Amino acid sequence: MELSVVSGVLLVLIAMSILTWTIAFIKFRNFGRADKQSTIFQKEFWDARDWSAGQKVADDAQGDLATLAKSGYTEYDAFMKNPVSLRFIGEPAEVLQQPMRRTLANIIRHHEHGLSELATVGAISPFVGLFGTVWGIMHALESISKSGAASIDVVAGPIGEALIATAIGIATAIPAVLFYNYFLRRLKLQNMDMEAFLESFLRLASHQIDKK
Repeated sequence: MELSVVSGVLLVLIAMSILTWTIAFIKFRNFGRADKQSTIFQKEFWDARDWSAGQKVADDAQGDLATLAKSGYTEYDAFMKNPVSLRFIGEPAEVLQQPMRRTLANIIRHHEHGLSELATVGAISPFVGLFGTVWGIMHALESISKSGAASIDVVAGPIGEALIATAIGIATAIPAVLFYNYFLRRLKLQNMDMEAFLESFLRLASHQIDKK
């Protein structure tokens, strides 16, 4: 029973480690793809000849900024069709900003997937390993007391094996914490880029509305 508990703890820690590296691989890939798409979109969008050409770029593009632009163009088109409706009371920039910010929030939530799991692994895995160590030491001391031998050779082996659980717990926690902090920073930088694009888009939309 005691050995099965320690073995179970080690299996849980191994599963946590696999989860951590799987999430890290997926998020490295997703953030890399998002950065590439955003770079391509920004170049094509800001090189567009006019407002309509920019809309075509947004419709044909993929990525977070393209999704943000599409939501802005959709709301802009709805506003231009019926600007006097109750839905569009207020300054045009404020009216367009609300749906774009909802889209921005959805994008951020999408990129946050996996961060809570990394935080959880980083927080609890040392304690899971410590639990396995304590349980293993209890079992080792019980076995030693039954055998009646308490020499260093007898004690060191079982307790050393029990301490492995703590070591694995720490080894599992460190990458999870590092990945969490790294991806959180990447998300903040990405959010800043999207905020800047949103403000620029609203400025262009307001100018376009004033021309009508």
